[in-house]
Amino acid sequence: MNDSIADALVVGAGPYGLSTAAHLRHHGLDVRVIGTPMEFWDACVPPGMFLKSEPFASSLGAPIAGARFTDLHPGWRTGRPIPVSTFVEYGRWFAEHLVPYTEHAEVLRIERARGRYAVTLSTGEVAQARTVVVAVGVRPFAYTPSTLATLPAELGTHTVAHRDLDDFKGKEVAVVGAGQSALETAVLLADAGAHPQVIARTPRLAWNSVPASSPSIVNRLLRGPHSGLGRGYRTWLWSEHPWATRLLPDATRRHLVRTTLGPAGAWWLKERLDHRIEVLTGRVIISAAEEGGRAVLTTAGDEGYRWEHRVDHVIAATGYVPDLDRVTILAPELSSGVRVKLRTPVLGRNFQSSVPGLYFTGLAAAASFGPVMRFVHGADFAARRIAAHIASRLGARVNGSADAGHTAAGSQAAPKVPVKPS
Repeated sequence: MNDSIADALVVGAGPYGLSTAAHLRHHGLDVRVIGTPMEFWDACVPPGMFLKSEPFASSLGAPIAGARFTDLHPGWRTGRPIPVSTFVEYGRWFAEHLVPYTEHAEVLRIERARGRYAVTLSTGEVAQARTVVVAVGVRPFAYTPSTLATLPAELGTHTVAHRDLDDFKGKEVAVVGAGQSALETAVLLADAGAHPQVIARTPRLAWNSVPASSPSIVNRLLRGPHSGLGRGYRTWLWSEHPWATRLLPDATRRHLVRTTLGPAGAWWLKERLDHRIEVLTGRVIISAAEEGGRAVLTTAGDEGYRWEHRVDHVIAATGYVPDLDRVTILAPELSSGVRVKLRTPVLGRNFQSSVPGLYFTGLAAAASFGPVMRFVHGADFAARRIAAHIASRLGARVNGSADAGHTAAGSQAAPKVPVKPS
């Protein structure tokens, strides 16, 4: 057990965790980051996938200049999709330069006693911290509808379970959903030699329009500014000023989170969704069962018609739904102290929960700060708010001197000069 006490311990090393840690270090705080940088993106996303967000909206939050995605890749123009592998490389470059000494371990349990946190790690250490930032990403919140959850694991899975789709070569696979994840998974399955079919309840597939790199003044006035979540005045507000979203009534905010940038495919994917993929729209799954080693799905249409689909496997591309009960690393007595609404933590203006010193960021914060928390673009706003609040609570200074904090294991002084891409 290490006797030192970190100012902050960040759980997770994805875009939100790394961004928050970078800002915390910039404030001169001693920070420990538990997790492998960009592990989810590397281990749970199939090779060949692309980001849906535009290059300018695909940056981690940095407290210094020169660390945006477009700084590292200045020639990446609007309308050119970013391979996930390229994004992973960028995230790891960010970690190397702004958040060195991340700890490749797992958090097993978080407890609170006597005004500080005790965090049990997979290494056996019980780390001590004054504050904890939960940045667990989306993986714990993978959502599978109850009608599909009845299938055994060998016949039904969520997209989060698959990095290698080559295992499905020659097999019939039903992909449930109508969003980018469902459509791109189906395309990659076909590329791998599988026989995919997309089953969607929506009456028709939706596709995002081709972005204009330099829209006219008239176009900008009529359609609104271009922001990290797309074009439009309201979209710009939710994207660039999440603090305003938090001021809305709960029901309005939940509606925004649920409906902003709803299920749709990227424009560049449309031509790849070809004859190899059967698309069945207007179908609602009413039951799923195993029969003879295969999955049998029963679907219904608007007019009462029913169909039966027999496939070798079902992949639920049904998204992610935040639920505090799924953050199992929180000790029961700690979790019970977090105020929740509809299973998600209620957060203050600085992302702090009702438990002092316990912060949530990323998808877990979407119910409080709106739809941008579902995307990488929200990482900078969240990181700035969280780091400034923790620094204020602990009395730190930007780029603090040696007496600004305590030396925690794996913690280093914040960078003093901008990091230039190599």
